[in-house]
Amino acid sequence: MNKLLAILFLSCVCLVANADQALVNRAEVQEYIASTAREHGFSEAELTNLFTRIQPRPQILDIFERPATARPWYVFRPNFVNKKRIDAGAAFWRKHEKEIAEISRAYQVDPAVVVAILDVETLFGKNMGNFRVLDVLSTAAFDYPRRAEFFRKEMTEFLLLARGEKQDPLSFRGSYAGAMGWPQFMPSSFRAYAVDWDRDGRHDIWNTPVDAIASAASYLAQHGWLVDGDTFAPVNVEGEHIAGLIADKFNLHYTVAELMQKGVSPISELKTDQKAVLFVLETEPGQMKYYLGFNNFYVITRYNKSTLYATAVLELAQAIREARMRLASAPANPDKPVKTATKKKKRV
Repeated sequence: MNKLLAILFLSCVCLVANADQALVNRAEVQEYIASTAREHGFSEAELTNLFTRIQPRPQILDIFERPATARPWYVFRPNFVNKKRIDAGAAFWRKHEKEIAEISRAYQVDPAVVVAILDVETLFGKNMGNFRVLDVLSTAAFDYPRRAEFFRKEMTEFLLLARGEKQDPLSFRGSYAGAMGWPQFMPSSFRAYAVDWDRDGRHDIWNTPVDAIASAASYLAQHGWLVDGDTFAPVNVEGEHIAGLIADKFNLHYTVAELMQKGVSPISELKTDQKAVLFVLETEPGQMKYYLGFNNFYVITRYNKSTLYATAVLELAQAIREARMRLASAPANPDKPVKTATKKKKRV
Protein backbone atom coordinates (compact mmCIF):
# COMPACT_ATOMS: atom_id res chain seq x y z
CA MET A 1 0.00 0.00 0.00
CA ASN A 2 2.82 2.43 0.93
CA LYS A 3 4.53 1.68 -2.38
CA LEU A 4 1.31 2.39 -4.28
CA LEU A 5 0.85 5.72 -2.44
CA ALA A 6 4.41 6.70 -3.25
CA ILE A 7 3.85 5.98 -6.95
CA LEU A 8 0.64 8.01 -6.96
CA PHE A 9 2.39 10.91 -5.22
CA LEU A 10 5.25 10.91 -7.73
CA SER A 11 2.72 10.76 -10.58
CA CYS A 12 0.95 13.84 -9.25
CA VAL A 13 4.25 15.71 -8.92
CA CYS A 14 5.15 14.79 -12.50
CA LEU A 15 1.76 15.94 -13.77
CA VAL A 16 2.16 19.32 -12.10
CA ALA A 17 5.72 19.67 -13.39
CA ASN A 18 4.62 18.73 -16.91
CA ALA A 19 1.74 21.21 -16.78
CA ASP A 20 4.13 24.01 -15.77
CA GLN A 21 6.68 22.95 -18.38
CA ALA A 22 3.92 22.72 -21.01
CA LEU A 23 2.98 26.34 -20.34
CA VAL A 24 6.47 27.74 -20.85
CA ASN A 25 6.98 25.60 -23.96
CA ARG A 26 3.86 26.82 -25.73
CA ALA A 27 4.64 28.96 -28.76
CA GLU A 28 2.38 31.84 -27.72
CA VAL A 29 3.97 31.91 -24.26
CA GLN A 30 7.48 31.98 -25.69
CA GLU A 31 6.42 34.76 -28.05
CA TYR A 32 4.94 36.70 -25.12
CA ILE A 33 8.13 36.27 -23.07
CA ALA A 34 10.33 37.43 -25.94
CA SER A 35 8.22 40.48 -26.78
CA THR A 36 7.79 41.50 -23.12
CA ALA A 37 11.53 41.20 -22.50
CA ARG A 38 12.28 43.24 -25.61
CA GLU A 39 9.70 45.99 -25.02
CA HIS A 40 10.11 46.43 -21.28
CA GLY A 41 13.74 45.58 -20.57
CA PHE A 42 13.22 42.28 -18.77
CA SER A 43 15.72 39.44 -18.96
CA GLU A 44 14.27 36.80 -21.26
CA ALA A 45 16.03 34.07 -19.30
CA GLU A 46 14.56 35.34 -16.00
CA LEU A 47 11.06 35.54 -17.45
CA THR A 48 11.40 32.02 -18.83
CA ASN A 49 12.48 30.76 -15.43
CA LEU A 50 9.57 32.61 -13.81
CA PHE A 51 7.06 31.03 -16.19
CA THR A 52 8.34 27.53 -15.36
CA ARG A 53 7.23 28.21 -11.77
CA ILE A 54 3.69 29.25 -12.66
CA GLN A 55 0.93 26.87 -11.58
CA PRO A 56 -2.04 27.04 -13.99
CA ARG A 57 -5.42 27.49 -12.30
CA PRO A 58 -7.98 26.03 -14.69
CA GLN A 59 -10.72 26.28 -12.05
CA ILE A 60 -10.91 30.04 -12.61
CA LEU A 61 -12.06 29.42 -16.19
CA ASP A 62 -15.15 27.69 -14.82
CA ILE A 63 -15.85 30.77 -12.70
CA PHE A 64 -15.47 33.04 -15.74
CA GLU A 65 -17.88 30.89 -17.72
CA ARG A 66 -20.64 30.78 -15.12
CA PRO A 67 -23.70 32.53 -16.51
CA ALA A 68 -24.21 35.95 -15.00
CA THR A 69 -27.27 36.09 -12.81
CA ALA A 70 -28.80 39.54 -12.46
CA ARG A 71 -29.93 39.98 -8.87
CA PRO A 72 -32.64 42.53 -8.15
CA TRP A 73 -31.81 45.41 -5.82
CA TYR A 74 -33.91 44.02 -2.95
CA VAL A 75 -31.72 40.87 -2.99
CA PHE A 76 -28.40 42.64 -3.72
CA ARG A 77 -28.71 45.40 -1.11
CA PRO A 78 -28.69 43.31 2.12
CA ASN A 79 -25.34 41.79 1.16
CA PHE A 80 -23.64 45.18 1.39
CA VAL A 81 -25.85 47.60 3.33
CA ASN A 82 -26.09 45.72 6.60
CA LYS A 83 -25.19 46.05 10.26
CA LYS A 84 -21.91 44.15 9.97
CA ARG A 85 -20.54 46.46 7.29
CA ILE A 86 -21.94 49.63 8.87
CA ASP A 87 -20.33 48.73 12.21
CA ALA A 88 -17.05 47.81 10.52
CA GLY A 89 -17.03 51.04 8.49
CA ALA A 90 -17.77 53.25 11.50
CA ALA A 91 -15.09 51.51 13.56
CA PHE A 92 -12.53 51.78 10.78
CA TRP A 93 -13.25 55.48 10.23
CA ARG A 94 -13.00 56.16 13.93
CA LYS A 95 -9.70 54.30 14.21
CA HIS A 96 -8.17 56.13 11.23
CA GLU A 97 -9.95 59.47 11.69
CA LYS A 98 -6.90 61.68 11.20
CA GLU A 99 -5.54 59.86 8.15
CA ILE A 100 -8.94 59.67 6.43
CA ALA A 101 -9.46 63.40 6.97
CA GLU A 102 -6.02 64.23 5.55
CA ILE A 103 -6.41 61.96 2.53
CA SER A 104 -9.94 63.09 1.67
CA ARG A 105 -8.80 66.72 1.83
CA ALA A 106 -5.76 65.99 -0.33
CA TYR A 107 -7.81 64.25 -3.04
CA GLN A 108 -11.00 66.31 -2.60
CA VAL A 109 -13.26 63.27 -2.30
CA ASP A 110 -16.00 62.16 0.08
CA PRO A 111 -14.36 60.20 2.94
CA ALA A 112 -17.53 58.18 3.56
CA VAL A 113 -17.49 56.89 -0.03
CA VAL A 114 -13.81 55.93 0.23
CA VAL A 115 -14.52 54.00 3.44
CA ALA A 116 -17.59 52.34 1.88
CA ILE A 117 -15.64 51.17 -1.17
CA LEU A 118 -13.00 49.47 0.98
CA ASP A 119 -15.82 47.99 3.05
CA VAL A 120 -17.73 46.64 0.05
CA GLU A 121 -14.65 45.37 -1.79
CA THR A 122 -12.92 43.37 0.94
CA LEU A 123 -14.34 44.34 4.35
CA PHE A 124 -11.09 46.22 5.00
CA GLY A 125 -8.77 43.47 3.86
CA LYS A 126 -10.61 40.46 5.24
CA ASN A 127 -11.64 39.05 1.83
CA MET A 128 -8.81 39.82 -0.62
CA GLY A 129 -8.54 36.39 -2.24
CA ASN A 130 -5.69 33.90 -1.90
CA PHE A 131 -4.76 33.05 -5.48
CA ARG A 132 -1.23 33.76 -6.66
CA VAL A 133 -1.87 36.66 -9.00
CA LEU A 134 0.54 35.54 -11.70
CA ASP A 135 -1.03 32.06 -11.77
CA VAL A 136 -4.52 33.37 -12.49
CA LEU A 137 -3.42 36.09 -14.92
CA SER A 138 -1.37 33.65 -16.99
CA THR A 139 -4.16 31.06 -16.98
CA ALA A 140 -6.64 33.63 -18.26
CA ALA A 141 -4.12 35.15 -20.69
CA PHE A 142 -3.37 31.90 -22.47
CA ASP A 143 -6.41 29.69 -21.87
CA TYR A 144 -9.36 32.08 -21.99
CA PRO A 145 -9.51 33.25 -25.62
CA ARG A 146 -12.51 35.53 -25.14
CA ARG A 147 -10.52 37.89 -22.90
CA ALA A 148 -6.96 36.81 -23.65
CA GLU A 149 -5.89 40.23 -24.91
CA PHE A 150 -7.13 41.95 -21.77
CA PHE A 151 -5.41 39.51 -19.43
CA ARG A 152 -2.13 39.56 -21.35
CA LYS A 153 -2.06 43.33 -20.97
CA GLU A 154 -2.83 42.97 -17.28
CA MET A 155 -0.09 40.35 -16.93
CA THR A 156 2.43 42.76 -18.45
CA GLU A 157 1.22 45.49 -16.10
CA PHE A 158 1.63 43.04 -13.24
CA LEU A 159 5.22 42.18 -14.16
CA LEU A 160 6.04 45.90 -14.33
CA LEU A 161 4.26 46.39 -10.99
CA ALA A 162 6.28 43.62 -9.31
CA ARG A 163 9.53 45.04 -10.66
CA GLY A 164 8.56 48.53 -9.48
CA GLU A 165 7.70 47.27 -6.02
CA LYS A 166 10.89 45.17 -5.94
CA GLN A 167 8.90 42.08 -4.95
CA ASP A 168 8.90 38.48 -6.13
CA PRO A 169 6.07 38.24 -8.74
CA LEU A 170 4.98 34.95 -7.18
CA SER A 171 4.49 36.54 -3.75
CA PHE A 172 1.41 38.59 -4.71
CA ARG A 173 -2.01 37.22 -3.76
CA GLY A 174 -5.40 38.30 -5.02
CA SER A 175 -8.80 37.29 -6.36
CA TYR A 176 -9.54 34.65 -8.99
CA ALA A 177 -9.41 37.43 -11.61
CA GLY A 178 -6.17 38.95 -10.39
CA ALA A 179 -7.63 41.87 -8.40
CA MET A 180 -5.45 42.85 -5.47
CA GLY A 181 -5.45 44.35 -2.01
CA TRP A 182 -8.12 46.16 -0.01
CA PRO A 183 -9.38 48.16 -3.02
CA GLN A 184 -9.17 45.11 -5.36
CA PHE A 185 -7.14 46.84 -8.06
CA MET A 186 -6.26 45.05 -11.26
CA PRO A 187 -2.57 45.55 -12.13
CA SER A 188 -3.24 48.40 -14.58
CA SER A 189 -5.30 50.22 -11.94
CA PHE A 190 -2.59 49.61 -9.36
CA ARG A 191 0.04 51.23 -11.57
CA ALA A 192 -2.24 54.15 -12.37
CA TYR A 193 -3.82 54.89 -8.98
CA ALA A 194 -2.02 53.11 -6.10
CA VAL A 195 -0.48 55.54 -3.60
CA ASP A 196 2.45 55.18 -1.21
CA TRP A 197 0.89 57.50 1.37
CA ASP A 198 3.27 56.61 4.22
CA ARG A 199 6.28 57.00 1.89
CA ASP A 200 7.94 53.74 2.86
CA GLY A 201 8.81 52.90 -0.76
CA ARG A 202 5.90 50.50 -1.29
CA HIS A 203 2.34 50.95 -2.51
CA ASP A 204 1.14 48.45 0.05
CA ILE A 205 -2.60 48.11 -0.52
CA TRP A 206 -2.56 44.69 1.20
CA ASN A 207 -1.25 45.55 4.66
CA THR A 208 -1.03 49.34 5.06
CA PRO A 209 -4.43 50.96 5.66
CA VAL A 210 -3.32 54.49 4.69
CA ASP A 211 -2.00 53.26 1.34
CA ALA A 212 -5.30 51.49 0.68
CA ILE A 213 -7.35 54.54 1.71
CA ALA A 214 -5.28 56.91 -0.41
CA SER A 215 -5.36 54.56 -3.40
CA ALA A 216 -9.16 54.36 -3.41
CA ALA A 217 -9.31 58.15 -3.00
CA SER A 218 -6.85 58.59 -5.87
CA TYR A 219 -9.03 56.43 -8.12
CA LEU A 220 -12.13 58.52 -7.43
CA ALA A 221 -10.26 61.81 -7.85
CA GLN A 222 -8.67 60.83 -11.15
CA HIS A 223 -12.03 59.74 -12.52
CA GLY A 224 -13.53 63.16 -11.89
CA TRP A 225 -15.11 63.17 -8.44
CA LEU A 226 -16.71 66.54 -7.72
CA VAL A 227 -16.64 67.99 -4.22
CA ASP A 228 -20.23 68.40 -3.02
CA GLY A 229 -21.46 66.97 -6.31
CA ASP A 230 -24.82 65.21 -6.49
CA THR A 231 -24.98 61.42 -6.45
CA PHE A 232 -28.45 60.12 -7.39
CA ALA A 233 -32.12 61.07 -7.00
CA PRO A 234 -35.50 59.36 -7.59
CA VAL A 235 -37.57 60.36 -10.63
CA ASN A 236 -40.80 59.45 -12.39
CA VAL A 237 -40.75 58.39 -16.03
CA GLU A 238 -43.09 58.02 -18.99
CA GLY A 239 -42.82 57.78 -22.76
CA GLU A 240 -41.22 55.68 -25.48
CA HIS A 241 -37.62 56.81 -24.91
CA ILE A 242 -37.24 55.33 -21.42
CA ALA A 243 -36.02 51.84 -22.39
CA GLY A 244 -33.28 53.27 -24.59
CA LEU A 245 -32.16 55.69 -21.91
CA ILE A 246 -31.86 52.87 -19.35
CA ALA A 247 -29.83 50.79 -21.80
CA ASP A 248 -27.45 53.77 -22.06
CA LYS A 249 -27.01 53.88 -18.27
CA PHE A 250 -23.20 53.95 -18.23
CA ASN A 251 -22.82 57.04 -20.41
CA LEU A 252 -23.28 60.66 -19.39
CA HIS A 253 -24.83 61.75 -22.69
CA TYR A 254 -27.70 63.95 -21.55
CA THR A 255 -28.33 66.81 -19.17
CA VAL A 256 -31.22 66.68 -16.74
CA ALA A 257 -33.06 69.21 -18.94
CA GLU A 258 -32.65 66.95 -21.99
CA LEU A 259 -33.81 63.91 -20.03
CA MET A 260 -36.88 65.84 -18.90
CA GLN A 261 -37.76 66.40 -22.54
CA LYS A 262 -37.58 62.61 -23.04
CA GLY A 263 -40.09 61.79 -20.29
CA VAL A 264 -38.09 61.98 -17.04
CA SER A 265 -39.76 63.99 -14.25
CA PRO A 266 -37.62 64.83 -11.19
CA ILE A 267 -39.38 64.39 -7.84
CA SER A 268 -37.19 66.99 -6.14
CA GLU A 269 -35.54 70.13 -7.48
CA LEU A 270 -32.41 69.34 -9.50
CA LYS A 271 -29.80 71.37 -11.33
CA THR A 272 -30.98 70.92 -14.90
CA ASP A 273 -27.64 71.68 -16.56
CA GLN A 274 -25.81 68.73 -14.98
CA LYS A 275 -25.44 65.49 -16.88
CA ALA A 276 -27.12 62.33 -15.62
CA VAL A 277 -27.84 58.68 -16.39
CA LEU A 278 -31.22 57.01 -15.94
CA PHE A 279 -31.34 53.68 -14.13
CA VAL A 280 -33.98 51.45 -12.56
CA LEU A 281 -33.95 49.33 -9.39
CA GLU A 282 -36.37 46.58 -8.43
CA THR A 283 -36.87 47.66 -4.82
CA GLU A 284 -39.46 44.96 -4.04
CA PRO A 285 -40.60 41.97 -6.12
CA GLY A 286 -42.22 43.48 -9.20
CA GLN A 287 -41.81 47.05 -7.95
CA MET A 288 -39.54 49.22 -10.13
CA LYS A 289 -38.23 52.63 -9.11
CA TYR A 290 -36.36 55.00 -11.40
CA TYR A 291 -33.40 57.21 -10.55
CA LEU A 292 -31.01 59.67 -12.09
CA GLY A 293 -27.33 59.14 -11.35
CA PHE A 294 -25.12 62.21 -11.59
CA ASN A 295 -21.39 62.72 -12.07
CA ASN A 296 -20.28 61.20 -8.75
CA PHE A 297 -22.57 58.20 -9.23
CA TYR A 298 -21.02 57.75 -12.68
CA VAL A 299 -17.51 57.93 -11.16
CA ILE A 300 -18.32 55.00 -8.86
CA THR A 301 -19.49 52.96 -11.86
CA ARG A 302 -15.97 53.45 -13.27
CA TYR A 303 -14.78 51.48 -10.24
CA ASN A 304 -17.31 48.73 -10.86
CA LYS A 305 -19.59 48.95 -13.88
CA SER A 306 -22.80 48.27 -12.03
CA THR A 307 -25.61 50.56 -10.94
CA LEU A 308 -26.32 48.11 -8.11
CA TYR A 309 -22.73 48.45 -6.92
CA ALA A 310 -22.74 52.26 -7.10
CA THR A 311 -26.06 52.51 -5.26
CA ALA A 312 -24.87 50.09 -2.57
CA VAL A 313 -21.65 52.06 -2.05
CA LEU A 314 -23.56 55.33 -1.69
CA GLU A 315 -26.20 53.93 0.67
CA LEU A 316 -23.54 52.22 2.78
CA ALA A 317 -21.48 55.44 2.82
CA GLN A 318 -24.46 57.38 4.18
CA ALA A 319 -25.19 54.73 6.81
CA ILE A 320 -21.54 54.73 7.93
CA ARG A 321 -21.51 58.54 8.05
CA GLU A 322 -24.60 58.55 10.29
CA ALA A 323 -23.15 55.82 12.54
CA ARG A 324 -19.93 57.79 12.90
CA MET A 325 -21.84 60.94 13.86
CA ARG A 326 -23.76 59.02 16.54
CA LEU A 327 -20.50 57.79 17.97
CA ALA A 328 -18.66 61.11 17.81
CA SER A 329 -19.10 61.82 21.51
CA ALA A 330 -18.23 58.28 22.69
CA PRO A 331 -14.71 57.63 24.11
CA ALA A 332 -12.32 56.20 21.52
CA ASN A 333 -11.55 52.49 21.83
CA PRO A 334 -10.48 51.18 18.40
CA ASP A 335 -10.24 47.57 19.61
CA LYS A 336 -13.88 47.39 20.68
CA PRO A 337 -16.48 46.67 17.96
CA VAL A 338 -18.81 49.56 17.26
CA LYS A 339 -22.49 48.90 17.94
CA THR A 340 -25.07 50.61 15.78
CA ALA A 341 -28.79 50.28 15.38
CA THR A 342 -30.30 49.53 11.98
CA LYS A 343 -33.97 49.46 11.22
CA LYS A 344 -35.39 46.60 9.23
CA LYS A 345 -37.02 47.71 6.03
CA LYS A 346 -40.75 47.08 6.02
CA ARG A 347 -42.23 45.28 3.07
CA VAL A 348 -45.18 46.96 1.45
